[in-house]
Amino acid sequence: MITLAVDCMGGDHGPRVTLAACRQFLQHHPDAHLLLVGLKDSLQSFSHERATVVPASEVVAMDDPVEIALRRKKDSSMRVAIQQVKDGTAAAAVSAGNTGALMAIARYILKTLDGIDRPAIATQMPNAQGGATTVLDLGANVDCSAEHLLQFAVMGSALVSVLKDADEPTVGLLNIGEEIIKGSEVIKKAGELLRSAANSGDLNFYGNVEGNDIFKGTVDIVVCDGFVGNVALKSAEGVATMVVGGLKQEFSRSILTKAAAIVAYPVLKALMKRIDYRRYNGAALLGLRGLVFKSHGSADVMAFEQALNRAYDAARNNLLDRVRTRIAHAAPLLAPANAQPMPGAAATTH
Repeated sequence: MITLAVDCMGGDHGPRVTLAACRQFLQHHPDAHLLLVGLKDSLQSFSHERATVVPASEVVAMDDPVEIALRRKKDSSMRVAIQQVKDGTAAAAVSAGNTGALMAIARYILKTLDGIDRPAIATQMPNAQGGATTVLDLGANVDCSAEHLLQFAVMGSALVSVLKDADEPTVGLLNIGEEIIKGSEVIKKAGELLRSAANSGDLNFYGNVEGNDIFKGTVDIVVCDGFVGNVALKSAEGVATMVVGGLKQEFSRSILTKAAAIVAYPVLKALMKRIDYRRYNGAALLGLRGLVFKSHGSADVMAFEQALNRAYDAARNNLLDRVRTRIAHAAPLLAPANAQPMPGAAATTH
């Protein structure tokens, strides 16, 4: 039985979405148990033999400053859910709440793994190969050193080894060109570290990649700092929304257009499904001594269920142990980054 702790109050929609998603998830996973964390009055209507309500008296709002969430709301549904992981009651926690608060609370309660300076946010983006490219960091760390980027690559490799059941996923370093002489000094140094890691058998480093390689599926993992990663994520979501919206409009136009659309419907439907970002919802907070997954703040029932699926798969496939193993193997290369402490506020991905 795999137990997940769910922050049912987080996100734009709260229990209206999270509880419906939890019910669907339990139907699809007979070996799962859920700890539903939130205001008791909001959760009392939910009844399932494999679900337990864990009361919390406070809620972290989407616009709450990190300091408020971390220092003042000590009985929030977000914090109580993460505490379940700390206590060993749950294998992973899932929340659609404030990203900065989630990262700060998770780091405070769970702490980082040895050899990791900063946790990173990793998620998948659909690519032309019919699969997905894992990108990190997506907003937890705006300013990164070369050593941080190496750490992200190691953690990302562990994540993808679980998602794709591949021992040696390929890693690309996001840059302004493929040539090793291009990029900032940080990127050049990161390239050197990644090549060293490849030579020592710690990574399967492909080399530098550009932004379009994320969607081509050139590599399994793309590593970048949080500022660039967050921009890439929001751009991808925006394009996907625009394309899907445009396709739907075509179905509502003239009779001739409708006739053509009907003929092309199977292809258009497959395309809409492939680029639907809801299918890839559920970002992993990597580098912590426990599993935490972040759902998109505006997630609907389908999307939030996908985040639960990601957390379930990570727990079932021992993601945390795989991350520890890879970090231990790469320990000689993971030198302290000598960076400033991570700012309290993180860039948001909701």
